[in-house]
Amino acid sequence: MSYQVLARKWRPRDFAGLVGQEHVVRALTNGLDEGRLHHAFLFTGTRGVGKTTVARILAKSLNCREGVSATPCGQCEHCVAIDEGRFVDLLEIDAASRTKVDDTREILDNVQYAPARGRYKVYLIDEVHMLSTHSFNALLKTLEEPPDHVKFVLATTDPQKIPVTILSRCMQFNLRRLSVEEITGQLEFILGREELTYDDAALALLARAADGSMRDGLSLLDQALAAGSGKLEHAPVEDMLGTVEQRHLNTVVEALIESDARAALAAVAEVFGLARDLSRLLADLAEMLHRIALVQQVPDYRDDSRTDWENLVDYAARLDPEDVQLYYQIAVTGRRDLGLAPSDRSGCEMTILRMFAFQPADPVAAAPPGSATRAPSTRSAASPGQVREAAPAPQTMTEPEPARPEPARPAPSAAPEALDADSWPRVLQSLDLNGSVKAVAGLLAVGEVDDNRVEFRLVRDDLMLVTDRFKASLARALQTYSGRERRVEFKPVDDDSQLLTPARLENDARARAQADAETAVAQDPVVQRMQEKFDAEVVPGSVRPANPRSEQ
Repeated sequence: MSYQVLARKWRPRDFAGLVGQEHVVRALTNGLDEGRLHHAFLFTGTRGVGKTTVARILAKSLNCREGVSATPCGQCEHCVAIDEGRFVDLLEIDAASRTKVDDTREILDNVQYAPARGRYKVYLIDEVHMLSTHSFNALLKTLEEPPDHVKFVLATTDPQKIPVTILSRCMQFNLRRLSVEEITGQLEFILGREELTYDDAALALLARAADGSMRDGLSLLDQALAAGSGKLEHAPVEDMLGTVEQRHLNTVVEALIESDARAALAAVAEVFGLARDLSRLLADLAEMLHRIALVQQVPDYRDDSRTDWENLVDYAARLDPEDVQLYYQIAVTGRRDLGLAPSDRSGCEMTILRMFAFQPADPVAAAPPGSATRAPSTRSAASPGQVREAAPAPQTMTEPEPARPEPARPAPSAAPEALDADSWPRVLQSLDLNGSVKAVAGLLAVGEVDDNRVEFRLVRDDLMLVTDRFKASLARALQTYSGRERRVEFKPVDDDSQLLTPARLENDARARAQADAETAVAQDPVVQRMQEKFDAEVVPGSVRPANPRSEQ
């Protein structure tokens, strides 16, 4: 006897055997049991989720000798014939190969005739979106008012291409993609019934590679069993799928944490040497970073199906959430642009190096207190242009050196402005903060202030922007500005109407300037004369207030 592939051998024979399509099964079961039978059904969904399988089970439920029900016996000659694909009253038509209108008319010419053996004549048209416009027009009238003994079952992966006139005459069901857990459970069940040994890690790889399709999962399982000589083992499955080993991903993430670019490039070289797809490396890295972000942001998130769960939790504790988001974006963008690189290896290596190049540096934290303002001048003094200019006269370098800090001496004499709700917008402009930190600080309003702490208030929805790194940067900037170390606290509020944040004040000022500019233009005598004489009008949105800085 010839070997039967698992996808055909384990095709569900009844509604109870379907996996992951409970919403479709519930509707069809209720309709069959209560006798509410529509004349046309449309099943949509991606490949391998069970569209044709549901259609065949429906045909079996309609033609079982035991009567119309949601639980066909599966033993009578009609059920057996449908399972074996030889039931004369179940006409399976491949619309992809019979797109012409003449083919459709030939099919519809036989609709008027009664079933040869069964209770209903069932037309199963697969990939119905491939029919031509004339074919749809020929099908339309019959689909609207078919004989009582005819049922139409349409299946497609692209319902957007089906005319609305056809959609409106069908009962539509969208079969969803299966989850990794559902595919894993079904594969475990089949391997148990087949009495085959397997590795959990290999099974997880197959389930993820199936990408929501049970049929793809079973086809991959057949291939993996052939590669492993009847056993499902992790190494042969990795070789078959061309996937990147988990240890390589762990090496890259560890290297990012430790700022060890050499270790990350060594991992890329090893993946390349194993003839693995480097695009897959970036995709798996992005997926791993996504899981790390979920662990960081969703407290109750847990995924026991992954064999690297402990590593994900560890990395989530050691990586900054902002860095994770940055690395993820770089990985996704680098994978998209991989085809533009001179080679896949160079493109992958540059993507990894970009993660290291854009790692946030914090020179203020590394420098001792009081040296933050002198660090830029020291770095600029070491530029090549200045060295070349100063080389002919080395003695002049020693003379102005003591005078270099002189401009900064009057600053301590002018006492910094006291921090309170009113002065906060002006104080913010004086703080040594980078663009992103200053933007988030602009969403804060000052609450209570004393010698030991500063309380900031913000909208509850903006609380996610207040990271540990932001708190540390703001606290250091305030200490540098006031010369006093104080604790920074944040209090979320639900009503933001009373929060006079710098961002709100700036928006209000901008809105006033815009209103004043529009009023000035409307009252301008020249503009008024042009409106009166030429029926001119001011284009809405074209008026902009003058920039005060450009006027000075």
